[in-house]
Amino acid sequence: MKRSRINEIMAEADEMIRSHGFTLPPFAYWTPEEFKANKDKAQAVIDARCGWDITDYGAERYDEMGLFLFTLRNGRQEDLKRGGGMCYAEKLLISKQDQLSPMHTHVLKAEDIINRGGATMVIELYGSDADGNFDETAGGTVYCDGIRREYGPGEKLRFAPGESVTLMPGDWHAFWGEGGDVLIGEVSTVNDDETDNIFREPIGRFSNVEEDVSPTHLLVSDYQTWLA
Repeated sequence: MKRSRINEIMAEADEMIRSHGFTLPPFAYWTPEEFKANKDKAQAVIDARCGWDITDYGAERYDEMGLFLFTLRNGRQEDLKRGGGMCYAEKLLISKQDQLSPMHTHVLKAEDIINRGGATMVIELYGSDADGNFDETAGGTVYCDGIRREYGPGEKLRFAPGESVTLMPGDWHAFWGEGGDVLIGEVSTVNDDETDNIFREPIGRFSNVEEDVSPTHLLVSDYQTWLA
């Protein structure tokens, strides 16, 4: 993706988030220079990979297959392993109309996916085989706002604003906005986007960035190079 397009998506996303009554934390608006100046104080943000995350999954078709995310908070894998402490994460996502977030699952992460506002959120579901692999013949069980619901293989569940679904490891899922763009909340166990996204197809998690202009704000995938 071109950096100029990433900058545009950030501005558009911030406007939509504010329109639904949410405000991002102050570090979201730091310039790269401000982030560098504050990196010692912001080491917890950097280590947790909180911040802006915009992906086209390496396919360079963002409007068709992509996702906007902002990680608001993220716990520690060490706490998760010992079963105490900061074992949770929270994100805001924007799924644009008919913009696919492709079929995937997680090994560790359980997550509540919540329609925070906008259009209808569609989630397509499949179950796993005995080894946790994608199984086109398998369904499963999820909880929608705490109410148990069985799903068949490839079933598409629709969620209006305020509605949610809890997905467990092994629930293979893809999602998109229907009838418009959707602001989505994600509340989960500790998030590890580097190793805990298992895609059905061999695609990348992060975008390849073409630096045609300077960044307005850093992506989480920029931290290693820009803040070294």
